[in-house]
Amino acid sequence: MLEGESAEPEIIHHDEHLLIVHKPPSLPTTAPRAEQRSLVRWVSERFEGLQAHATSRLDSQVSGLVTFALTARANRALLDARRAGAYERVYLGITLHQLTLEAGDWAWPISMDPSNPKLRIARAGRAERSALTRYSVAARSSGATLLRLMPMTGRTHQIRVHAARSGAPLFGDTAYGGERRDVMADGAVVTARRVMLHCARLSFPSPTGGASLRFEAAARPDMQRIWAALGGKASDLQP
Repeated sequence: MLEGESAEPEIIHHDEHLLIVHKPPSLPTTAPRAEQRSLVRWVSERFEGLQAHATSRLDSQVSGLVTFALTARANRALLDARRAGAYERVYLGITLHQLTLEAGDWAWPISMDPSNPKLRIARAGRAERSALTRYSVAARSSGATLLRLMPMTGRTHQIRVHAARSGAPLFGDTAYGGERRDVMADGAVVTARRVMLHCARLSFPSPTGGASLRFEAAARPDMQRIWAALGGKASDLQP
C-alpha cells in the first residue's frame, strides 16, 4: 500500500444492474487465485451472493473507476456500447516529457513483447492487435505534462505502451521507460512510487435505456501531491 493511501475501494454507484467502484493503486482488479487480494475479491466479500462481473480492468498500479455488471442485461448493454464506440473512458496521466501537439491519436498496433510475455510493445509482432488512443494536453507545468487520455480500444497496457511509443512515457512507469524520480530546479526530488495514471471518468448508455450515465472519480492523493510538486494546479486534475 502506498504511504498515505487507503487500501479500501470506494463505491461510486450501485443499483440493480451496475456497480461502479473507485479502485485504489496497488490493488489488482483480478488475481490468479480466488483467495488472493483483488478488487473482485473485495466486491465478493462485501456483497455476498452478488453475481458481479468486472467488465473493465485496471492494472494494479493504476487507480480509478472499474465497472461491474450485475445482470445479464447490463453485461450485454456494456458489450454493445463498447462495440458501438459509446463506452467512453477518460484517464489522466502525468509525463515528465513535453508533447509537440496539443491533441492527436496514437494508432500503433500492440503486440506481445518477445522478451517478456507480460509486457507489450507498440509495433507489429506476435499476437498483434490494432489499438487507438486519443490524447490531449490537459495542462503543462515547467517540467511535466498532464494528459487526458481516451482509449478507443481495450488492449493490455494500451495507454502505457502508446505513451511510451510517443516518447512521453508516464511518470513512474519503469516497465515502459518512465522515470521514477525527478529533480526540480530548487533541488527538490519528486518520486513516483507507481504509474501516474488514473481512470477519472466513465460514460455509457444506461442498460435500461434513457439518458447516458456518467461517473467521475477524483485523482488519488498521491497523484495530487505529485502534480502539485511538479508545479501543476489542483484544478488541472478535474475529470
